[in-house]
Order: sequence, then structure tokens, then C-alpha cells
Amino acid sequence: MAQVLVRQLNDKVVDRLKKRAKEHGRSLQSEVKTILEDAVPDYERAWKRIDSLRLRLKRSSRKFSNSSDLIREDRDR
Repeated sequence: MAQVLVRQLNDKVVDRLKKRAKEHGRSLQSEVKTILEDAVPDYERAWKRIDSLRLRLKRSSRKFSNSSDLIREDRDR
């Protein structure tokens, strides 16, 4: 697994990170790791889930209306 070193980080930032880690019941390292993971989502995985959902909706017997027709109808009110 890769490692990242952040140099010259402001002491106040580190103090806030420590406080946040304590509030979440995590170590400083775990908190920083969580923040970084949340900041950079796994878009490839997300698109796979989106494609899977589209396929399920396409295969379902449920019929969906054309949203552009509904938008036009709403604008005409």
C-alpha cells in the first residue's frame, strides 16, 4: 500500500485534525485516511453501479414516462 507524506502542515490544521479524529473515535492517521478516501471517490465503481441500475430498470416491466413531456407540461401552467 502506498504512503503519502505531507510536509509543512500548519500546526493549527494538525490540531483540528486531532480534535476531529478524537470526536470520531479514530487515530489521526485513520482520520486523515478517511478524509482523503472521501475526497476522491471511486468513480469507476460508481459508474458500474449506475450501469447496473440502468440495466435493472430497463429489464423491469415498469413503464416510465418521458420526463421532457412532464417538464414541458409544467412550464405551460
